Amino acid sequence: VQLQASGGGTVQAGESLSLGCTLSIKFFDTDRVNWYRQPPGKQRELVAEIFSSDHSGVADAVRGRFTINRDIVKNTVYLHMDSLAPEDTGVYYCAAVIKGQHYWGQGTLVTVSS
Repeated sequence: VQLQASGGGTVQAGESLSLGCTLSIKFFDTDRVNWYRQPPGKQRELVAEIFSSDHSGVADAVRGRFTINRDIVKNTVYLHMDSLAPEDTGVYYCAAVIKGQHYWGQGTLVTVSS
C-alpha cells in the first residue's frame, strides 16, 4: 500500500490550500483515510478522516475551515483548507487504515505566514 501526498506550500494567513493523497489501492479497500499534521516541535495530531462509508469528520481545531472529501475514480482523498492561520503550519501526512494498520504517505509541508 502506497500513498502519495501532494499540494503543500507556503501561503499567507487567510488564504486557502488543498492537499491530495493518492492511494495505490482502491479507496474501498481501506477502512478509512486520515489526514494528520505535525506542527514544529509538537506531536502529530489527527486533522480529518473519511470512512469507506463516506462518513467524515474533522478535528475541533479546524472545524468550519477544513473539509475532507474523496474522488473514488482517482483513488484520491483531498483536504481543503480555508482561512489558514500560522498555527496551521506543519507537516501534513495522510494514512490509510486497513484492519487497524496504518499505512503512511510521505509528509507535505504547509507553511502559513502572518
